[in-house]
Amino acid sequence: MAADAKLKDAEELIKKANKLTKLSFFKWSTDWSSATALYEQAAIAFKLAKQPDKAKDSYERAAEGQERLSSPWQAAKNLEAAGGLAKELGKFDEVLDIYRRASSLYGECGMPQPSADALAKGARALEEANPDEALKLYLDSCEILEDEGKEQMAFETYRAAMSLYLKQERFLDAANMLLRWGLAADKSKAVHSQSKAYLSAIIVYLYAHDLKQAEQCYNDCSQVDAFANNEHCSCAFELLRAYREGDAEGIKHAVKSSSLISHLDHMIVRLAKQLPSGDVEALASNVDNLNLADDDFT
Repeated sequence: MAADAKLKDAEELIKKANKLTKLSFFKWSTDWSSATALYEQAAIAFKLAKQPDKAKDSYERAAEGQERLSSPWQAAKNLEAAGGLAKELGKFDEVLDIYRRASSLYGECGMPQPSADALAKGARALEEANPDEALKLYLDSCEILEDEGKEQMAFETYRAAMSLYLKQERFLDAANMLLRWGLAADKSKAVHSQSKAYLSAIIVYLYAHDLKQAEQCYNDCSQVDAFANNEHCSCAFELLRAYREGDAEGIKHAVKSSSLISHLDHMIVRLAKQLPSGDVEALASNVDNLNLADDDFT
């Protein structure tokens, strides 16, 4: 009975709101201010009545009202609530559209952080149903913060995108995302995060059986003092040396004995524990000599 009463109350609120937004022969003006408040109340009431579809629609109507009232911030908040309900309902095409609209509205307010966060929320909601679109949202979220010079605020999004690439077995993309994260960390003066990102990228290349690219990555990253003078660089060198020597046991030992590797992202640790994942001797014999030397770092 309580649920029925809540549902009846919600439907009455919607009726009142709709009347305020419609013109007729006898009614020549609308009252979106009052209607928007009613739509927001109805959305809450429908949620309590366990009617997520109607609650979602009410939040979207409330968002429309807030836009008409020149309140993009409140409109975006209502859309985020609608997006969460769209995910619950499995309406993933709507999830994508709703969170993009919310992000755009936050952008109109001059608020890059909430704008980027809205895209990241949408990406998390879409990871299983539509990973390709989720990745696009993650990348767009990062780009917003990078354009604003707020790279440090994107660290969790870099991690989420990298993890999703790994789940999709898109190892080159995952490594590139780690390098992008490392560059962002460099700009943010986050030396520890930068070094972890570079070591992680090398591990991803090795897991993908690309020793040549792993060594090239090591050499490129070693040009950055923050990495070259860091223990993560030494760890990468020891790992690569074992690969160059075709020493499978040495690779396992380098991973197992490293406290640095054990403190990387859990998905990277999982890959590292499976090294070597290919024919080490074949990799060592096929790769060009990139002249790794013990004094490559100090």
